[in-house]
Amino acid sequence: MAGSEGTILRTVDGARSWQRVGPPGAAELQFRDIEAFDADHAVALTIGEGEQSRLYATANGGRTWTETFRNTDPAAFYDCVTFLDRRHGLALSDPVGGKFRILATSDGGRSWAVQPAAGMPDALTGEFAFAASGTCLVTADHHGSGQAWFATGGGEEARVFRTVNAGRSWTVTGTAIPSGPSAGIYSLAFRDPRHGLAVGGDYATPEAAPDAAATSHDGGRTWTPARTEPGEYRSGAAWIGASTALAVGPTGSDISYTGGRTWLKFTAGSFDAVQCVSGACWASGEQGRVATLSWKR
Repeated sequence: MAGSEGTILRTVDGARSWQRVGPPGAAELQFRDIEAFDADHAVALTIGEGEQSRLYATANGGRTWTETFRNTDPAAFYDCVTFLDRRHGLALSDPVGGKFRILATSDGGRSWAVQPAAGMPDALTGEFAFAASGTCLVTADHHGSGQAWFATGGGEEARVFRTVNAGRSWTVTGTAIPSGPSAGIYSLAFRDPRHGLAVGGDYATPEAAPDAAATSHDGGRTWTPARTEPGEYRSGAAWIGASTALAVGPTGSDISYTGGRTWLKFTAGSFDAVQCVSGACWASGEQGRVATLSWKR
């Protein structure tokens, strides 16, 4: 789990206890995304303008960290990181020179390189990605398929970008999710290379977010608004199974049993991010809140 003030926390006993394992000298940084491969190996991203955007890697469960990338472009602001497999990963920056910027690694996050912008469509005026829950840039299967997606807002339209060749080129499609200065798609989740969820809203008005959820059944080429959406701002989403998914936000959490077509609120607790692995779901929120989902059959 990662957060503000250089915080990275690790548990090895099912959350009964936590260790603070953030890298030294990072107290002024905001960790917003962490990708863990196993109990020892992980890559973590800090966000912010210029040199505040950095990537760190650990190979010993956080006992030591290596800074593997530090942004030196004052126009760049990195939002999210994801991995296609253990070696190949991508990180996303807001537009630089009118196009979103992609970093790539082929050695598990030990080194990174800015990718050419030729294969990236132009950004809209005011368009950017939301560094809210570490899920503005996602993959589906983590088996090296080369497919990844990222979501945007801020401009006149909330859009989803898609790559099928590990980030070398991208296509983009618009959605019906409302967009604005603080509104758009905050989170994507793909259960496989075809079936995806998008949730969002407006951070400035968290209790009202009409039409802020959509689904895709063709790998992100098209998006269909949910028939019954959460109706409130949601910053994180995750799949539990073939048709069950979660969405979380500061005003509550919702569950869908219909692959994202309809949603039902089940708690009013405040969370920012959610992740599910092998049927176990974890959510995190402000002031160090961590929760696990319990099922009642």
